[in-house]
Amino acid sequence: MPDYTPPAPKSERILNAAEELFALHGFDGVTLRGIATAAGVDVALLNYHFGVKKKLFEVVFMRRAEILNEARLNALLEAEASSGGRPSLEQIVSAFLRPIQRFQLTGDEGWRNYLALVGWVNSSSVWGEEMMHKSFDPLVARFIEALKKNMPDADPQRIYWAYQFFSGALTLTLAQTGRIGRLSDGLCRESDVETVYDLMIPFVVAGFRKLCMEHPEGGA
Repeated sequence: MPDYTPPAPKSERILNAAEELFALHGFDGVTLRGIATAAGVDVALLNYHFGVKKKLFEVVFMRRAEILNEARLNALLEAEASSGGRPSLEQIVSAFLRPIQRFQLTGDEGWRNYLALVGWVNSSSVWGEEMMHKSFDPLVARFIEALKKNMPDADPQRIYWAYQFFSGALTLTLAQTGRIGRLSDGLCRESDVETVYDLMIPFVVAGFRKLCMEHPEGGA
């Protein structure tokens, strides 16, 4: 008897289609009718389940944020437990990044779309502050506290700036624009996620050390 995979519930099909289209075109480049067509449902069903487009966008963004936040927090708690409550910079940065890598390695196209959407939102002057704050800032604050504990003599301003630069590097990586492939004539591939995080972790750690530990009082 052939394997049979039942179709996803209509609400899930809507969310998956919206996630992909928002990742490709941003908020303003997508219509409810286009999402309905991609999901194979009537546009009236979108209105019934989610109402206006902004509400659907928020649900799409929060859906995987909760999963990612839990995975990151668990990774940080494990690092703290294994280090007597004071994980190294490498452990803190790894706890922030490795869960993303694990989700990318599952092969689930939904995660690829979602992480590209996060990259777009984080760099948007319209959506970045509101959506990133609601979805990720409480978890980021927990990581900032771990960084402050690891570097107690560092100027807090420098820790926040270092995180900002870190977040920007991650945003570009998640966006998967393909630019590095063109710049390197194919030598570097954004899809090579094992290499991406193996290199990004020491890069970020070195940045935190240089900015926050070599000049702890904020001196140049």
